[in-house]
Amino acid sequence: MLAAPVIGADETTWPLLDSKATKRWYAWAAVREDAVIYRIAGSRSADAAQALLGDYRGVVMCDGYSAYASLEDRHKAWASLQGKTSSLTLAHCWAHLRRKRADAEKAYPEAQVPLAWIAELYRVEREVRENAQGEALARELVRARHELSRPIVLRLRDWVVHTPALSESLLGKAIHYADGIWPGLLRFLDDPRIPLDNNSAERALRSVVLGRKNHYGSKSKRGTEVAALFYSLLESAKLAGVDPARYLAEATRRAIASPGTVTLPRDLTAAPAP
Repeated sequence: MLAAPVIGADETTWPLLDSKATKRWYAWAAVREDAVIYRIAGSRSADAAQALLGDYRGVVMCDGYSAYASLEDRHKAWASLQGKTSSLTLAHCWAHLRRKRADAEKAYPEAQVPLAWIAELYRVEREVRENAQGEALARELVRARHELSRPIVLRLRDWVVHTPALSESLLGKAIHYADGIWPGLLRFLDDPRIPLDNNSAERALRSVVLGRKNHYGSKSKRGTEVAALFYSLLESAKLAGVDPARYLAEATRRAIASPGTVTLPRDLTAAPAP
C-alpha cells in the first residue's frame, strides 16, 4: 500500500459495543487499485489518520476533512525541520464538491452553472479512458487535462471568487468548501495518476457499512482489530480479482503446510483456480 504513488483515504463510523466505550469509533480505509487496508480507531483525528497512513510518501486523494490537512501540515513541519520538501501531498475529490453544489442547487438555481462545468470534467475523463489504454492513456490524460479541463477549472475558480452568497447558506458553505481545498482540487491537472475523485475509497467502505448494519460492529477493541484484518484481506481479494473463499482456503493451506507463511490476495492473481 505504502509503495503506491497515489492512494485514496476515507472513514466512516464503527460501533464498539464494549460497555466501557463512550466515544464513537471510526473505520478508516486506505485504497489503491488492487488492495485496501482498514484500521478501526477510537477517534477521527489527525492521529488516527497518521496511524492509517504512517510514513506514506505520495499523493493522498481525500475529501476536505480537516484531519487530512492536519496530517499534511505535520509532514510539512517535519520536512522543514529536516531541510526537505514534504513527501505527502493531498489531492481533493471533485465528487464531494459536486455534491455540495447539488445540495445548494435546490435553493440556488445559479449553482447549476458549476454543476454543468464539473459534469464536463467527468465527460473529458470518460472520453479519454474510452479511447486510450496503457502508456497512451497517461499521455492523452495529460493532453486533455491541459487543453480541455484546465480552462473549465479556471472558469469554475472565477465563479467561486465572484459569486456572492451568505456565509451560512448552502451556497455560501459550498463556495467556502471549494475555496478551502482549491489547491488539492487542481492536482489532477498535472498528474495523470491522480483520479478526479475518491470514489474508490468510498466503494471500499460499502462492505464496512453493510457489516455495521448486519452485525452491529465489534464487542471489544480486540474485535475491531480482527474485523479490520479480515476486511482488509477479503476486500483486497475482491480488488485483485480473487474469489475471497478461494483466497482464505489457499492462504490457510499454505500457512498449515509452512507455519509463518503469509499469502496476500495479489499472490494468487496469476495462480490458476483449483
